[in-house]
Amino acid sequence: MTEKRYTGRFAPSPTGDPHLGTLIAAVASYLQARVNHGDWLLRIEDVDTTRRVAGAEDAMLRTLDRFGFEWDGDVIRQSARTAIYQQALDQLDAEDLVFPCTCSRKLLAQTAVEQSGIYPGTCRTRQLPFAHEHAIRLRVPERTLGFDDRIIGEYRQSLATECGDFVIKRRDGLFAYQLAVVVDDALQGVTEVVRGADLLESTPRQIYLQQCLNHPSPAYCHIPLILDPTGRKLSKSEGAAGLNPDRPAPSLLAALNHLGQQAPEELGHAGTTDIWQWAIENWDIGKIPLAHATLYNG
Repeated sequence: MTEKRYTGRFAPSPTGDPHLGTLIAAVASYLQARVNHGDWLLRIEDVDTTRRVAGAEDAMLRTLDRFGFEWDGDVIRQSARTAIYQQALDQLDAEDLVFPCTCSRKLLAQTAVEQSGIYPGTCRTRQLPFAHEHAIRLRVPERTLGFDDRIIGEYRQSLATECGDFVIKRRDGLFAYQLAVVVDDALQGVTEVVRGADLLESTPRQIYLQQCLNHPSPAYCHIPLILDPTGRKLSKSEGAAGLNPDRPAPSLLAALNHLGQQAPEELGHAGTTDIWQWAIENWDIGKIPLAHATLYNG
């Protein structure tokens, strides 16, 4: 049997200007794909159209180009794939795995188990179709689901007590990230997902969705986050340190250092071609630190 070609992806959301945290995720996924002689796909995760910022997608594409990234194939955009997500939802509905939920955020805040955020099952017995305005949730079983992360190691989560029935289509008609990312990864043939550790807790529910839809599960690699001086995740939506497309070398080297790849000092005066050549020749995923976050001081 022929081994499936390695396929990685970078999937930013167009919610602000790219920053160092964005670059770190891009660098890690890009190097994993290139070292494994595979494809690196670019996907714009704009399924939540209410959060799109004008010009953010163009800024992302320009920055990636100026920093020397080369993606394979066409860029896809989740906002253009609604019909595909609906097909997946129809499949789940046909197998009685979903239910309509009319609970408001205010109600959930009052009734969620000890304010844990876990959905209390208020609407769990309802069936589609349903006349009143509603979100759609996926029923999860009382089951512990685990996977081996390339960086963090074994991670296990109780779907019922740590996740709960989760939304896959919102009350406003938009599909949720959890469903969109699972469908897209499957259709694009992604074999490994390299992304930030802030999405670690979402992975078991995505694996469960993959199983419900009869999709294969990719390997996962969650890289450490970079924090701002207050200890919060560096966020493009809060004006975090931007990237200078005219001076990509310092930021590229900072990203490599954050990922445990100690580049020689002389590369600080090199162009992007030389930096990428060194990075591909010396990339070692085993050197990525286990810590979930490091501090960025600007």
